[in-house]
Amino acid sequence: MRAVLCKEFGPPESLSLEEVPAPALGPGQVRVAVKAAAINFADTLVIQGKYQEKPPFPFIPGLELAGDILELGEGAPKHLAPGQRVIGLSPKGAYCSEAVVDAAMVLPMPPGMDYAVGASFPVAYGTSHMGLVDRAGLKAGETLLVLGASGGVGLTAVEIGKALGARVIAAASSDDKLALCRAHGADATINYATEDLKARMKELAPKGADVIYDPVGGDAFDAALRCVAWEGRIVTIGYASGRIPSVPANLLLVKNCSVIGHYWGAYARHNPARLGQSLLELMRMWSAGTLKPHVSHALPLAQYAEALRLLMDRKATGKVVLTIG
Repeated sequence: MRAVLCKEFGPPESLSLEEVPAPALGPGQVRVAVKAAAINFADTLVIQGKYQEKPPFPFIPGLELAGDILELGEGAPKHLAPGQRVIGLSPKGAYCSEAVVDAAMVLPMPPGMDYAVGASFPVAYGTSHMGLVDRAGLKAGETLLVLGASGGVGLTAVEIGKALGARVIAAASSDDKLALCRAHGADATINYATEDLKARMKELAPKGADVIYDPVGGDAFDAALRCVAWEGRIVTIGYASGRIPSVPANLLLVKNCSVIGHYWGAYARHNPARLGQSLLELMRMWSAGTLKPHVSHALPLAQYAEALRLLMDRKATGKVVLTIG
């Protein structure tokens, strides 16, 4: 099979596309012919050795995929069958033509969903759904500020926040990106490349944001911390800016606010049942037309370096997907 391999930490150009043996199929597993694999910002960190988890070399990057079931291992659930179109979470890599995935991490694709959308669905929507529902407890009528709102995760937070009945304020770095956020449900927008985030928030939400959703970190987090409402919650999910911020504890004290960490991938180990339940809820929302995934770029597997660079250079909106086969 074809696979993108990381043999040493480095930039996307240090990866290689090679022919490798297909992985063995174990009990309770599913072999999938991969048709599309999504790229996440975490992938750009993993290949550089900058992520909190460092897999042993050589490894295949990527986590989420969509494709067709080729084969079922012994004991695989009966609702799965060869030829079925599925979405899968593959901790052993997704940038490949064939993957073996635990059956518990495989979901049938809803009718009408294409492979590119399916591959780009679980991580971004799953992260935002559990971040806003489970971690932040976002309620209808509250104000939600989303940083990095046009990105793969940010845009899903805009949609889910709106679906939960919140007033959504989207912050991004260009007018084109903010137009995309409005098209996906944002009630108001802030261009933090040309506007002062704190000053603009005082105009839009004088009492502050009840929930702030932050995949950016750095200066954006520092500014957003001054925009949180009394008893507000800041959900930190990543640091696309490159700087992990520090939190002055006195600011938490005077506003009775909370900074909440959210690492979605850990639920596969600590609470897989809740992760699966969340994904099923999201599938129902997609089938009802509530969620409209945005894939800005779909590139063939051989252009993996270019695809990763689109995220690293902030040239993508929504998701970037590798197409395979």
